[in-house]
Amino acid sequence: MFQYHCLNPIAEKGLSLFGNEYGKTEKVTDCDAILVRSAKMHDMKLPENICAIARAGAGVNNIPVKECSEKGIVVFNTPGANANGVKELVLAGMLLASRDIVGGIQWVKEEKDKEDIDKLAEKQKKQFAGCEISGKKLGIIGLGAIGAMVANAASGLGMDVYGYDPYISIDAAWNLSRTIHHSKTLDEIYSQCDYITIHVPLLDSTKKMINKEAFQKMKDGVVLLNFARDLLVDEEALIEALEEGKVKKYVTDFANPTVAGREGILVTPHLGASTEESEENCAVMAVKELKDFLENGNIKNSVNFPNCDMGKCVAVGRIAITHRNIPNMISQVTKVLGSEGINIADMTNKSKGEFAYTLLDLESTASKEALAELKSIDGVAKVRVIK
Repeated sequence: MFQYHCLNPIAEKGLSLFGNEYGKTEKVTDCDAILVRSAKMHDMKLPENICAIARAGAGVNNIPVKECSEKGIVVFNTPGANANGVKELVLAGMLLASRDIVGGIQWVKEEKDKEDIDKLAEKQKKQFAGCEISGKKLGIIGLGAIGAMVANAASGLGMDVYGYDPYISIDAAWNLSRTIHHSKTLDEIYSQCDYITIHVPLLDSTKKMINKEAFQKMKDGVVLLNFARDLLVDEEALIEALEEGKVKKYVTDFANPTVAGREGILVTPHLGASTEESEENCAVMAVKELKDFLENGNIKNSVNFPNCDMGKCVAVGRIAITHRNIPNMISQVTKVLGSEGINIADMTNKSKGEFAYTLLDLESTASKEALAELKSIDGVAKVRVIK
């Protein structure tokens, strides 16, 4: 029986997919796999028995991915599962920034006890007036699952959409509306667009990518939206741009002391994927990924190991090996199995950066001695018997 542990509450719609061969444990030391949403894992001691971690969401900044890779732990995420929820909040953010809806609601709340509030409202409404988003130019940085959905939705609302993504996938490109302008440089986004929204992962290369130089290139009165990661924006440069009038509004899903309560900034408390549907979609995808990996050794949507799919094992046995991507690894593996008289019926080897993954279907069962010898090969992190 496989054991799993949840570091955060995970939607029952996903957990219900685990069958009778799975058990939920409250002890992380007893589990084969971990399900997590936002819990910080960097200070956790990862037990030797853990072979997989599934993040019910896209970002994995809360997971020590490098340490997991070195220990042979496959880290999954669920790209696109919460995309619609984030997309809808981005659209709401644009509307809130375009018309002072929040200010108007607050005014009514403050004046609610006045008998002539209806007449006062007619006099005061001009101070909350704004503009429509139809006909405005929207720049989208990053056309992944969320960015592409925002692009198509905004186009449907009458916006002139510019998209920038030098690494756009074929699937994302196919799903984009023909009306989207494909920008070849960020400078085009900065100089042309009335609204700019960011949808890229937080990497060393993207940290504070929206900096003072970027703000200087933007149109006066631009609206900036950030529902990806707060560290993508240099907030000191942002405050300066707000005070100078370069930025009209900044809408972010990440509350911190720098932006919370500041004039010109609308902050939501990390609501992007906080919908019942998003949480269920992420849970379902995460559980399916874990089940296929635990039962068959297949990998899909891992951030640290390559995708690998050999279907269900029809041979006598299957073993999975997580290891470093170094020369002579496969020959060492096959030598060990050959010396045991074990024939390989089928195999695949895939790599992703510094690490690699090998699945082998065997015509006879590998002995404990053979498995121990495989584990002792320099560069091998984990050897797991699937069947």
